[in-house]
Amino acid sequence: MAKLIYVTNMSLDGYIEDERGVFAWLPMDDEVFVLCTDLLRSVGTFLYGRRLYESMAHWETNPALAAQSDLTAEFASVWKAANKVVYSTTLAAVSTADTRLERQFDPAAVHEMKATASSDLTVGGANLAAQAFKAGLVDECQLLIWPVVVGGGKPGMPTGMRTDLELIDERRFRNGVVHLRYRPAKG
Repeated sequence: MAKLIYVTNMSLDGYIEDERGVFAWLPMDDEVFVLCTDLLRSVGTFLYGRRLYESMAHWETNPALAAQSDLTAEFASVWKAANKVVYSTTLAAVSTADTRLERQFDPAAVHEMKATASSDLTVGGANLAAQAFKAGLVDECQLLIWPVVVGGGKPGMPTGMRTDLELIDERRFRNGVVHLRYRPAKG
């Protein structure tokens, strides 16, 4: 069975965006960018909420992004190679290839995707990830913690529930970012 991995960037105080909905405080550098590309390389399907999908779709719909460097070209290639499922009640249509639009999150359907997939899946978008956590579908968290405190905004982890996690790997970067890998604790 494939794993469902929650992948997100967050501030040191646990937010994926500040109170204005901005996450531009993430100063991406080459070392972290390579990690992100490598992380997504083994993924066959991305499960996205609408807002995250719309920001990531530019990797396919805006060729200028890929043309910036060899690193961005590789990321765009990896992103385009995966299937995407977008969960949205408001999006009229998708703008990328290999993308399916779903109106609601169905835990049984995601469980079936995990059971039949030949490679891992990621879930992105805090609200969608919270639904996956609550359904017991998340097998791993990969968090990129950025050295900034934003003071409030959208939490990166589900609220209103407890999930005990076990640290399975960590990596520090020169720019102060820390990559943490967790899996739900047994028992």
